[in-house]
Amino acid sequence: MHPLLILGIGITIVIGMIVVLRINAFIALISAALVVSMLAPGPLAEKVIRVADAFGQTAGKIGIVIALAVVIGKCMMDSGAADRVVRAFLSLLGEKRSATALMASGYVLAVPVFFDTVFYLLVPLARSMTRRTGKHYLKYALAIAAGGVITHSLVPPTPGPLFMAANLGIDVGVMIIAGALVALPAAFIGMLLAGWFDRRMNIPLRPTGTGEAEPEPFDDSELPPLWISLLPILLPVVLISTGTIVKTIAKDAAEGSSLRHFADVVAVLGNVNLAMLLATAIAMWMLKSKRQLTLARLSKVVEVSLMSGGIVILITAAGGAFGAMLEAADVGSAIGELVPGDSGGIVLLILGAVIASVMKIAQGSGTVAMITASSMVAAMIPSTESLGYHPAYLATAIGGGSMICSWMNDSGFWIFVKMTGLTEAEGLKSWTPLLAIMGLAAVVVSLILAVVLPLA
Repeated sequence: MHPLLILGIGITIVIGMIVVLRINAFIALISAALVVSMLAPGPLAEKVIRVADAFGQTAGKIGIVIALAVVIGKCMMDSGAADRVVRAFLSLLGEKRSATALMASGYVLAVPVFFDTVFYLLVPLARSMTRRTGKHYLKYALAIAAGGVITHSLVPPTPGPLFMAANLGIDVGVMIIAGALVALPAAFIGMLLAGWFDRRMNIPLRPTGTGEAEPEPFDDSELPPLWISLLPILLPVVLISTGTIVKTIAKDAAEGSSLRHFADVVAVLGNVNLAMLLATAIAMWMLKSKRQLTLARLSKVVEVSLMSGGIVILITAAGGAFGAMLEAADVGSAIGELVPGDSGGIVLLILGAVIASVMKIAQGSGTVAMITASSMVAAMIPSTESLGYHPAYLATAIGGGSMICSWMNDSGFWIFVKMTGLTEAEGLKSWTPLLAIMGLAAVVVSLILAVVLPLA
């Protein structure tokens, strides 16, 4: 069977099972992987085995990090560390720049904490600021969305960017730096758009659509110090990024030199699994000491958070298996024949963003869109060197594409609408175009950097 036909069957299975049959993305992706494997060349006896092998390899790359990131996020929320970070931004920037403070808080907190949790945390502050100023409710809400969604889509250890880094062979430290770099101008554009939508729509403060009472904020005395609150976020970022930088500097150093020995030590500390484990230990200690938890209660908090992270690990690993089976079906060579050789890298970057946006429109989840698009594109690349630019730009373009056209099949859309009290129509007029323009900005910035600063 022709590889492109196999690709079409795989995509149809994924979209059909998720959108039409409403089946969980894990079942959809693993089913598509099995069907594609059966249709791909190879011994019949190995066609199921290689799906399981690819699933295990992907889980080995990203499973530990995702699990630890979930624990860090839960501990930061329950200890008040996340609240402390937000108040620090508000204090630093002042009331006149409170929208910028909320955006910056979302930008930072969405690195280790999932977007929905960040939004739950920050929306009460947006409502409080609106009561104080009497205006700018939509601006505050959209500023939170802008900061939270952009790093959730581009910066590890959130599942989508982390999976893309593993799938495309990108060092996690490089992915963090590249993701944050591309995210900054997109977040700035999001801030400008938040103000524009606020002036145009002028939505007043409304009761939330959840019917739940707003949580009582912590008193300042109940919050941990700022430096400890930031440590679970900054420590892994610093360790991983430092490891990447030192490894690059020491690449040409003589064997046995002091620089090479130092690079080996930093490589251990900068390993993403160890760095995240150290950050998790700090976050757990902070929660236990600040809330005076018993070890049994702390263990329960960790257990609950790990249970919520399990499904994310399953979905990302199934996406890895799907991508590996597309590669086994030789989809990359088939598509490579359709792409001009002298522009293939740039075409793939644009194609990755388009595939991610189509998957986003079809099934709603940005993470699933990133997983599927990067798996498909990875199967099309003979080698990362053939791109002509660093594959991190390909990943950030796919992440940007996964933000385009967030509508009523996206859980993020409903979180925004229900937590702010907006109508569905107002959400489509504000949230949807905000994310689309920011996503497009991320794609454009990725394209420009791939041409101007390829790092190949």
